[in-house]
Amino acid sequence: MSRRVVITGMGVRAPGGNGAEELWSLLSSGRTGTRRISLFDASPFRSRIAGECDFDAAAEGLTPREVRRMDRATQLAVVCARDAVADSGLDVNALDPARIGVSLGSAVASATSLENEYLVLSDAGRQWQVDHAYLSPHMYDYLTPGVMPAELAWTVGAEGPVSLISNGCTSGLDAVGNAVQLIADGSADVVISGATDAPITPIVVASFDAIKATTNRNDDPACASRPFDATRNGFVLAEGAAVFVLETLESARARGAHIYAEASGYASRCNAYHMTGLKADGREMAEAIRAALDQSRLDATSVDYINAHGSGTVQNDRHETAAFKRALGEHAYRAPVSSIKSMVGHSLGAIGSVEIAACLLAMRHNVVPPTANLHHSDPECDLDYVPLAAREQRVDTVLTVGSGFGGFQSAMLLRQPEGAS
Repeated sequence: MSRRVVITGMGVRAPGGNGAEELWSLLSSGRTGTRRISLFDASPFRSRIAGECDFDAAAEGLTPREVRRMDRATQLAVVCARDAVADSGLDVNALDPARIGVSLGSAVASATSLENEYLVLSDAGRQWQVDHAYLSPHMYDYLTPGVMPAELAWTVGAEGPVSLISNGCTSGLDAVGNAVQLIADGSADVVISGATDAPITPIVVASFDAIKATTNRNDDPACASRPFDATRNGFVLAEGAAVFVLETLESARARGAHIYAEASGYASRCNAYHMTGLKADGREMAEAIRAALDQSRLDATSVDYINAHGSGTVQNDRHETAAFKRALGEHAYRAPVSSIKSMVGHSLGAIGSVEIAACLLAMRHNVVPPTANLHHSDPECDLDYVPLAAREQRVDTVLTVGSGFGGFQSAMLLRQPEGAS
């Protein structure tokens, strides 16, 4: 029989929010954490704004050696993992290390360090033939994405299944979905899971500039991300990380742990259609939602809040609006929907996990976070997108979804189990 899986610990670093409480303060007030890029000179680029984390590795307790060895994205993940374990109250040293796993998501892995190393090796691109004498001794750590979850495994002493999930912008959902499956089928008892990305680097910014996926509303960074708004013109790139402790409902209750939520259903589909394009009917996302509901043994009317992908591109916003209607029927018009990307930007592979953190906080506070900057609704996006201000209401069951380049469509159901503390 499949085991029930719950989330008992959380660590998060996001634009405008170092830690869960700071993130919730930002989200519940409808403020934004997007600003002009400060991590490099972005003046030559079309889009010059981003959601940056105010992250100080030394202040977070990382040693100079750890900072040198780890890419910024890995640093974010390790700090979040430490927070999550502490928050869970779990004594990992008392557990069988072979029963502890790690499932981490990332879209662009160590892109920042790889680009920095190329600039050094090539003398800022002036040399075609690079000089290996300038190569960092940690280049392997930057080149191989699997090193990122390995760092988390070393942090918590995990010797069970350890993996990196890289499915573009659904990575953060898919990594946690993989963790749920590992525990449910008995492959692990505890899994440290989440996602991280630090993509605010020239090569990534240039890549999204090339396809005009990001907004060029550089004169108004705080209001540039506008999901479901008729004036939207692309997403705001961001960085961030969120990591969770997942375990069985039985073990959490036995040790009297605080339970944020049960991860009761997860499913993923691919449209096998286009690398960046989406079908207007939202069928693949709708199928993922239905499968997640079936796995949860819930019907559509059980959903109290929908955390949308809501990137702020026209095709995505209309695609998932259609998916919600297709999967939930008339209840799609009654369930409040919002996109936190309006406040923290789009941190690529990390955002699915950052959004899970937001969902857990919405459940804890019984408040639906708003869609900021939504002043002029797109007539084709005609659901209740909770514009501008948060809304108090009971939130026991949340549907959170993701949509990624490559055609990936994922959905997860989070719910309060009966008797959860």
